Amino acid sequence: VAANEELLRTRQQALEEQLLAHPALTWEDAADKAGYLLSLFAASPAAQDPRRQMLIARVLEDFLRLSSPPKTDAPE
Repeated sequence: VAANEELLRTRQQALEEQLLAHPALTWEDAADKAGYLLSLFAASPAAQDPRRQMLIARVLEDFLRLSSPPKTDAPE
């Protein structure tokens, strides 16, 4: 368990260094960074309120929906 926790911390640190290394080039990149921060916040005691959990979930859904290509109707 301790080895897995250390591996997780190492990977998290590497990800954060990568996120800090360069500014976002697109809105999708910025949403990815914000989503990561929201995920960290969601795991904190301050975010355990059910309304905050719902807000976090909805914002992450919005990021996903808005960064996906628009759906087009199939020709008839």
